[in-house]
Amino acid sequence: MSRQFDNLTIDQFTAASASKEPVPGGGGVSALCGSLAASLAAMVTNLTIGKKKFLEYTDELCAIREEADSLRKELLACITRDAEAFEPLAKAYSLPKETEGYAELMEQCLRVAAEPPYQILKYCARVVELDERLQDIGSKLAISDAATSVMLAHGAMYGAYMNVIVNTRLMKDREYADAYAKQAKDMLDDYAKRALIVYDNIVRRLTNG
Repeated sequence: MSRQFDNLTIDQFTAASASKEPVPGGGGVSALCGSLAASLAAMVTNLTIGKKKFLEYTDELCAIREEADSLRKELLACITRDAEAFEPLAKAYSLPKETEGYAELMEQCLRVAAEPPYQILKYCARVVELDERLQDIGSKLAISDAATSVMLAHGAMYGAYMNVIVNTRLMKDREYADAYAKQAKDMLDDYAKRALIVYDNIVRRLTNG
């Protein structure tokens, strides 16, 4: 069982990431960034709920808050899931290639290792969707945090995608690998653009009075 990384202090986590150990690496750091993105989305709702100008959106804001907090927790848990998924792959790499069943074992380990970053990508895409709504119904005093949220999610998605393709590129089943990588790339392309639009829209809302 891999070490639990989702309950470390910030100092402990960054020290672990800075070490020569392979985890937490890009996948775990992307998950942490995504979790921070979700936490900021929740913060925007908390700073907006109860304000007179936004009372009509109270139910919607409460629903966004609940989902954002759920995403925060899921993404935090993905730090350890990513490390656990990498562990069998690391062990497989250490085996001689002549080991019986090596190719099949490696293929399975690569598939397992690709799953957590793909989930991180999906969760971050959902954070972008929440920020898309918060750009319009979030208090002007708080939407700068939505802009930060969406850009953290933006960066996390790129990190997660990289950790998908670093595994799919080595798979022998190219039909499976190419389809999996394409799904990830399509999601990245779509939501990365949407994240930038949200950011630009918030900048305009804050600078145009």
